[in-house]
Amino acid sequence: MTDLFAGIEAGGTKWVCMVAAHPGDIRATTRFPTSQPGETIEKAIQFFKEEIHNSGLKALGIASFGPLNLNQDSPTFGYLTTTPKPGWADTNLLQPFQEAFNLPTGFDTDVNAAALGEARWGAAQGLSDFVYLTIGTGIGGAAVVNNTLVHGLIHPEMGHMLIPHDLDQDPFPGVCPYHSDCLEGLATGPAIAARWGEKGENLPPDHPAWQLEANYIALGLANLVTILSPQRIILGGGVMDQKQLFPLIRTRLQENLAGYVPAREILEEIDRYIVPPKLGSQAGVLGAIALAQEAAGSA
Repeated sequence: MTDLFAGIEAGGTKWVCMVAAHPGDIRATTRFPTSQPGETIEKAIQFFKEEIHNSGLKALGIASFGPLNLNQDSPTFGYLTTTPKPGWADTNLLQPFQEAFNLPTGFDTDVNAAALGEARWGAAQGLSDFVYLTIGTGIGGAAVVNNTLVHGLIHPEMGHMLIPHDLDQDPFPGVCPYHSDCLEGLATGPAIAARWGEKGENLPPDHPAWQLEANYIALGLANLVTILSPQRIILGGGVMDQKQLFPLIRTRLQENLAGYVPAREILEEIDRYIVPPKLGSQAGVLGAIALAQEAAGSA
């Protein structure tokens, strides 16, 4: 009998819930907008209760937007913490699912889970060291070093790295409520919309927004290359649906590094170094399935 797992990609804009054994065996999926915590959590619980009745589940994985408290010794383990998402700060995300299902449960950031999914089934298979960066409503990053997700003090917050901001070229102040013009404040979907007065999806491929966007992302990637020395960088999220960004970012990254990192992957094979997720828009929720598998000891 095939083991089935529950996965939740708890995003700041939408939640995606899935029952699957692996990417080639997906049994059920639903998605719905992120509203207030109680209502949103209850929708997910009801979906999985129906699936447990139909087929049974071995474990649950929750991949959430953050920041999160991932310290299992803390009394607020499983909570969202200082998120700017209205109404969601200090939400106990883990406990309602533990009480509803009493299943082994994996819990991590959405981008850490996506990285886990890409390592298992996607664009990072066979790599020991890589970075996954998602650029959408926010910017989140995951680092895998020596086959291990980096957590550290809390977990990486790559979107909040500080990068050069030329106010003459770009007088836009940024949208981050904590740091104004960190990478997230300058390069998210909301930043694009606020700067140009139009959502990025409505801007043409040759709009100057994309050169500026590529510049900011490439500055952030240069920091990640020189600090973590990843074997590959995977760029996901809604902003990266603009496929014209990939060649722009690759060129700007090479310019930023200026030949200092003497790796063939960067100097000659940049198209294979900066890549989209192989799991596409399902990277987050399939990563949650991978979290569930780990929680159940089925990795």
